Amino acid sequence: MLALVIVGGTIGYFVARGATTTPPQDASASTGQESGQPSQETGQLVRENSRVLSQAPNEKAVLVEFLDFECEGCAAAYPVVEDLRAEYGDTVTFVHRYFPLPGHPNSMTAATAVEAAAQQGAYEAMYQKMFDTQEQWSHTAEDRSPVFRGYAEKLGLDMAAYDAAVADPATRARIEQDLADGAALGVQGTPTFFLDGKPLTLNTLEQFRAEVDAAAKN
Repeated sequence: MLALVIVGGTIGYFVARGATTTPPQDASASTGQESGQPSQETGQLVRENSRVLSQAPNEKAVLVEFLDFECEGCAAAYPVVEDLRAEYGDTVTFVHRYFPLPGHPNSMTAATAVEAAAQQGAYEAMYQKMFDTQEQWSHTAEDRSPVFRGYAEKLGLDMAAYDAAVADPATRARIEQDLADGAALGVQGTPTFFLDGKPLTLNTLEQFRAEVDAAAKN
């Protein structure tokens, strides 16, 4: 079923399968493209350390997604984004921001595992593994960190470095910065997309593709 209902800047079909969080006090924050450090009321859409899924060599647009690896809506969006990346990767840069929601017991654990893998250059592989196997590990109160560590091993990562990154408070702080930015920017659920600094308001998947297509050709 591809009928979509829009909730804010998030594709409603995905949100219906995903989750929402408490609306932030200030949903009119800046995209952070101006200079200077953001206050608690403003967030940056893209930071220097944001995880770039793919950098367009002939960049004409930037698509930013706030996502939660335990979110069913994000899993539904995953193949759509991958299709768009395959088609528009030459002109559209795809950026991910972590936004683990409190209603998902292993969402922060998953984000931590992905960030630990990213520190070894394996962001894309670990992100794909999370969504490819989401039904196997999600929606349980059982700690899934051993499962995620197994994914890291299969990817051939340096496990001592992986374990150190998982245990490092700086890794969680990195994720919490994404959460803070998202909340300040008005993100209320996952997945939420911004195209060239503006939240997408869509009615159909076809419109999603059309918006990206137009931005890629601008």
